[in-house]
Amino acid sequence: MRAIQLTSVNQLSLNDVASPQPTAGEVTVTLKAAALNHRDVWIKLGQYAGLKWPCIPGSDGAGIVTATGDDVDAAWLGREVVINPSFRWGGNEHSQSDDFSILGLPRDGTMAEQIVVPVEQLAGKPAHMNWQEAAALPLAGLTAYRALMSRARLQPGERVLVSGVGGGVALFAVQFAIAQGAEVWVTSSSAEKIERAVKLGAKGGFDYAQKGWAKQAAKDVGHFDVIVDSAGGEGFDELMNAAAPGGRIVFYGATRGDPATLPMRKIFWRQLSLLGTTMGSPADWQAMVDFVATHNIKPVVSDTFDLAEAAQAFALMERGGQFGKIVLRIDT
Repeated sequence: MRAIQLTSVNQLSLNDVASPQPTAGEVTVTLKAAALNHRDVWIKLGQYAGLKWPCIPGSDGAGIVTATGDDVDAAWLGREVVINPSFRWGGNEHSQSDDFSILGLPRDGTMAEQIVVPVEQLAGKPAHMNWQEAAALPLAGLTAYRALMSRARLQPGERVLVSGVGGGVALFAVQFAIAQGAEVWVTSSSAEKIERAVKLGAKGGFDYAQKGWAKQAAKDVGHFDVIVDSAGGEGFDELMNAAAPGGRIVFYGATRGDPATLPMRKIFWRQLSLLGTTMGSPADWQAMVDFVATHNIKPVVSDTFDLAEAAQAFALMERGGQFGKIVLRIDT
């Protein structure tokens, strides 16, 4: 089969590799589409823990079950599915186990014509999505759902701020919060991305590159009950300025590093909660799949490339030119 392989830092190629074979409890999924995440770029750049070469990247995928191992119900054959990339979460809903991993490293990922995964990682492909949309759902959708629903406990009528709109998780957070009945605002340094978020249903946005933007935003529209962030860094203090008393700031990344200082007095006096989150449990996964079906939510697909054009897809993500998910078509 054909697969994208990373053979060393910044070395990406389309190669012929052996097709994987399912063992007991596993299935083969013949993939129709896969999607990129920043995680794949960090692996390519050699900036991710547990690197191994060669590896097949990709945490997101959708396709058709074409083979089953022992102890798998034959009814799975021929089913259209999406793959949960959150492996071995464990039995604690509050946090993942020590054995937790994400599909695409160390286990070979979805940027290939076929993949073998345990059958419990599958869910039916949402009927209202095409293959590219379904492939765009798993990692970012799961991350956004847990951040908003399981960690921040978002309630209808609350005011939400999603920072750095344009990436997959941020856009799902916008869509999910709107579907939950929240009032949603966004930040970006791009006026175009803010405008596109407004077309999705956001009330408006703020340029985080402008000094004092958070206090001005609070003055103009009010403080925010829930703030969703993945950047951290020096801008994190501004998010605390934007938070309402008793507000929750939930963050799933730190692309700009750690904040230089943590203003303890501001946090305890205003009763703020700082909530870390990573991926999601099997219960989060099922709830997310049900939520998108109930609300007919479709992922925002930014750009689509053929599998052989994976290098172009990676380059687009590396320069931050996307609005939504970048998807690879896999023609088998």
